Amino acid sequence: MGDLTDEARAWLTGRTRAVLITTRADGSPQSSNVLTAFDGTSFRVSVTADRAKTRNLARDPRAVVHMVGDDFWSYASVSCEARLGAVTTTPGDDAGRALLDTYQAITGETHSDPDEFFAAMVSERRLVLTLVPTGVVGSGW
Repeated sequence: MGDLTDEARAWLTGRTRAVLITTRADGSPQSSNVLTAFDGTSFRVSVTADRAKTRNLARDPRAVVHMVGDDFWSYASVSCEARLGAVTTTPGDDAGRALLDTYQAITGETHSDPDEFFAAMVSERRLVLTLVPTGVVGSGW
């Protein structure tokens, strides 16, 4: 497992589709397709409090973010340490604003109705998952 080089950081930046791999209580892997924003230092993902991936990471913060390149044979499999943010409970609270920032970083767009967004995030019990890389393997970058 190598360090996250400048070349790997550049390759990861701007890619938003990934597979998040966590560990179930029985030790088996659990995978989820996610949208993510990578800022050169960490990945951010919007997750719900009640999903398996969130429960898995609360128990064991080790994760892998796996990204496939445009030609399928280029990829990066990034080992990470997960940090779960607070669940948004009041529209527009700090957790909700972090979710809006994450949405905008992933889509590259400003949300047309932030109040609607904040209400939906509270209703869905969402939070920001931050994944800090600890190593990477890959090919083609």
